[in-house]
Order: sequence, then structure tokens, then C-alpha cells
Amino acid sequence: MIWKYIIKDLGEAMQYLPYGIMAGAVMGLILNGMNARRERKGKETFPMAGLMAFSLYLMIILVITFFSREDGSRIRGMDLELFSTWGINTRNNAFVVENVLLFIPYGFVCPWAFPWLRGFFRNTFAAFVTSLGVETFQLITGRGYFQIDDILTNVLGAMIGYVIFWMLYHVLQGFRRSGLTQ
Repeated sequence: MIWKYIIKDLGEAMQYLPYGIMAGAVMGLILNGMNARRERKGKETFPMAGLMAFSLYLMIILVITFFSREDGSRIRGMDLELFSTWGINTRNNAFVVENVLLFIPYGFVCPWAFPWLRGFFRNTFAAFVTSLGVETFQLITGRGYFQIDDILTNVLGAMIGYVIFWMLYHVLQGFRRSGLTQ
């Protein structure tokens, strides 16, 4: 039953993918110009693929959490009780799982786009700050309900994403050292 809600909600979120792709393309054009300038000056260039993926992901997050909701369309308020969302009903349980799933890409794309976030704790802290910012903005605008559980589940998702990034990164580094890739 929970998967029915999750699949339905993920399907609805997919409608925002074109916005994310457009944001990634715009970021690619901007980065391409910036990288050309940095190359001329002999400086290190920005990681294009990672930053474009981050732009795509960020736009999707913004559309899902803000722009798809009308101003004042949600009840304003705060829920600061830990684990108050889980176990109420199947729909709320689906929201908890979706919050974890929503931030798995964050944990993966951030260290790819921003090398200084390749440490587990730095990446986790960045996810916390980002999630806190989303929740605070939702509270201020009335486009969502500030819940401590959302922050916790978002950070958990980012941690899972970071572990996936770390494993893939180290596997690829091993292939490079062994000469299996060029």
C-alpha cells in the first residue's frame, strides 16, 4: 500500500524534470563560458557534469517543495516532535520514505559537483543546512509545514546518497590506479 503512494507521488514529480533539464542546460552554458575564461588564465576548471547534475537536481527540488505549491496553500506551523510523522497512517509513512528518497541525489551530486563536500560530515552538514533552509522557507511562505522529521529524513537520504557516491568514487579510483580505464 505504501508503494502505491510513493509511485504515484514520484510520477507526479517527474513532470518537473523538464524544468530541471532546462536549469542544467543554462548552468552548462554559464559554466562553459566560465571554464573557457579560467582556462585562458591557466586556472583549474569547474567540474561541468557534476555542477550541471546539481543544477538539475536543485531545480527539481525547488519546484517540488515551493513552486508547485500556491502561496499560503499549506497550513502554517511547526512540528518539532521527533518521529511524529511515522506510524500515523500509510500516507504519512509514504511521505517519510519520499523525504529520504528526495535527498539521496543530494548526497551523491554535492560531492561530485563540489569537491570540498567530499567528506562525510561536511556533506551531511550541507544537507542539514539545505533541508533546514527548505523547511524554514516553507514555513515563512506557507508552502509547507515545518517538520523536524523532514529534516531528519532528508539528512538520512543525503547520507545514503553520500555512501553510494563514496563507494562508486573509490571503485572508479581503484580502476584508474590499476590501469583498467584511461
